[in-house]
Amino acid sequence: MQEFLSAATAFPAVLFGAALAVVVLFWLLVLAGAADHHSFDGDLDLAGIGGVPVTVSVSVMVVVGWFTSLTGTVLVHRSGTTGLTRAALACAVFAGALLLGRSVLRILVRCFRRSFPDEPPPSRQDFLGLVCTVRTGSVSSDFGQAEVTADDGSTAIVQVRLLAPADGPVLAAGSAGLLYAYDDEGEFFWVSPYDRALDPGPPTPRPPTGTRRTPRRTG
Repeated sequence: MQEFLSAATAFPAVLFGAALAVVVLFWLLVLAGAADHHSFDGDLDLAGIGGVPVTVSVSVMVVVGWFTSLTGTVLVHRSGTTGLTRAALACAVFAGALLLGRSVLRILVRCFRRSFPDEPPPSRQDFLGLVCTVRTGSVSSDFGQAEVTADDGSTAIVQVRLLAPADGPVLAAGSAGLLYAYDDEGEFFWVSPYDRALDPGPPTPRPPTGTRRTPRRTG
C-alpha cells in the first residue's frame, strides 16, 4: 500500500491522477444530471481519432495514461535509480503514457467505426420519386413550393417548378405532385401532377411457385 501511494503521488503519475479526479468528477455530475456530457461538444481531430467527442477522448486517454504512468513509476522506484537517471526515466514514463493513451484511443475508434459505420448524410436526391403537397397558391415554371415527407418521417419545404404547356394541368394549393427531377443550378425540383386515385399501390404478393390449390369438393 505504501508503494502504491508513493508511486501515485510521484511524477508523472500524480499529473494523470489529478486529471483522472477531474474526469471522474465530471462523469459523476453527468450521472447526477448536474452537467451535460455535451458540455464540451466537439471532435478531437488528432492522429486519426477525429469524429470522437472531446469528453470521451480525454477520458480514455487519461484513464490509460494514469494506469501506464502508475505502473511505470512503480518500476522506476523499484529500479533503485536516483538523481538525473531517475528523472530521465520518469520523463520517459510520462511520454510513454501519453503515446500509449493515444494509441489505445485510436484502436478503440477504429473498432467503433467498423462496428458502426457512418451513415451517408441526407441528400436532396432522396426526395426524387416522392409525392409532395403544394403549399403555394400555384406552381409555374418559375415559382412554387411544396411539402414533402422523407422516408424517416421528417418533412421539408422544397422549391418546385412545373414544366407544362399553358393549357396543361395546373397545380394549386393542396394538390399532389410527383418530384421526378432536380435542378442543381436552380436548386429546385421538377414536379408533375399526381393523381392518388390512379396509384395502384404495392403489388399483391403471388403464391410461391409449385404450390397447388386444393379444389373444393361439392356436394
